[in-house]
Amino acid sequence: MDFKAVKLQVTTAPQGFSDVPPVPLTDATLQERKAKILARMAAENVDALIIYADKEHGSNFEYLTGFVPRFEEGLLILAKNGEATAILGNENLKMAAHSRIPVTLKHSPYFSLPNQPMDNEKPLEALFNETGVSGMARIGLVGWKMFTAARADNTQLFDLPAFIVDAIRNSVSAEAILENAAHLFIGGDDGARITNNANEIAHYEYGANLASTCMLNAMNAVVPGIREVDLGGYLTAEGQSSTVVTIAAAGQRFEKANLYPTYKPVARGQPLSMTTGFKGGLSSRTGFVIADESELPDAQKNYLERVAKPYFAAVVTWLENIRIGMAGGEMYTLIESILPKAHYGWHLNPGHLSADEEWMSSPIFERSLQTLKSGMIMQIDIIPSVKGYTGASAEESIALADRALQAEIAHAFPELWARITTRKRYLTEVLKIKLSDDVIPLSNTVAYLRPFFLAKDNAFTC
Repeated sequence: MDFKAVKLQVTTAPQGFSDVPPVPLTDATLQERKAKILARMAAENVDALIIYADKEHGSNFEYLTGFVPRFEEGLLILAKNGEATAILGNENLKMAAHSRIPVTLKHSPYFSLPNQPMDNEKPLEALFNETGVSGMARIGLVGWKMFTAARADNTQLFDLPAFIVDAIRNSVSAEAILENAAHLFIGGDDGARITNNANEIAHYEYGANLASTCMLNAMNAVVPGIREVDLGGYLTAEGQSSTVVTIAAAGQRFEKANLYPTYKPVARGQPLSMTTGFKGGLSSRTGFVIADESELPDAQKNYLERVAKPYFAAVVTWLENIRIGMAGGEMYTLIESILPKAHYGWHLNPGHLSADEEWMSSPIFERSLQTLKSGMIMQIDIIPSVKGYTGASAEESIALADRALQAEIAHAFPELWARITTRKRYLTEVLKIKLSDDVIPLSNTVAYLRPFFLAKDNAFTC
């Protein structure tokens, strides 16, 4: 799409959906997840996985157990025969009984908080020996990410704490192979977590809907004098844990290294950035606290043409062209053609996968041959950075779904499908976007961008 065709005009806001209950993952989905991981282990001849978790890095662990060890650490050992062992600290021992897959519980106070009782202290090496790890030939270590460096041996880069890795090495024979195995979960064309079934999409839509509803409420609340913390209050909801640092930042960001909303009042004429995210989706917006173009700073009078309109055109291009079977490198090249990096300063992946975390991994990178698949939950994430100009942002969540998956969602989750239909109608009829048939919007504010926060009835359209 040529950005010269973008219009900033009076536009009806998208519909928000409140009081949407979360959809739990079914037992069948958890068994499917375990089967996918075991199949990937068999394909790569892995005898066992040792999966690490803490509060910030627990998604691969949670994928199978249904929980993270909150303020402690934890390990899940999954053997190729399907047997699973959970090693947990003092305050998560009770969680083993609630694990979504059956686990044998072992206690390690080393995973507990500082100065807590060290009862039942036993070296990790002894626990690994009890689980049979010591006699295994090929063991995959799973933290929260895989490494994709061009020059390093990525199989030997581990993001588990050193005391755990050392204990594993001390437990196995010199001939045993230890490798980073996070890719079995989040990597390539066949990582278990890169696609989702209908139940999982319904489960994650809860967070995408919630984030976009929060963002719409926050945008509507922007007035001169409102404090950053007041906007931050709009960006949290229903007691849900955020997958990102909540952003409500007016004017100069990162003063004194601060990342969080403050009591600073928002002033007319300032740039403003807001971001919130929950499991399943993130919403982000950047613009100016003004009502029209005449209020733009003198040095940014051409902000719409230099940054905002080209960015919106790139988002539209992304939504109109993304499709199942597309190579990630093709999308990368397409965005580069309409929003050249050299001119617009973006350098990350223009789109990535999400689920329990805000950024899982991405099939979209330069020369990527990884294909986009039905069941992927994706975040539109293109970040222009033009020197001397405020940025532009309308990050939101969609899923890719073929006809069979769409029909399954419509049948199993009719209320969800009604929301999806409403969102698609808004994109096509109001914003005039020729939405790809494979896209199902999970958030309410996909492509809805108000560059001027005080002009609440003005947004970009095609």
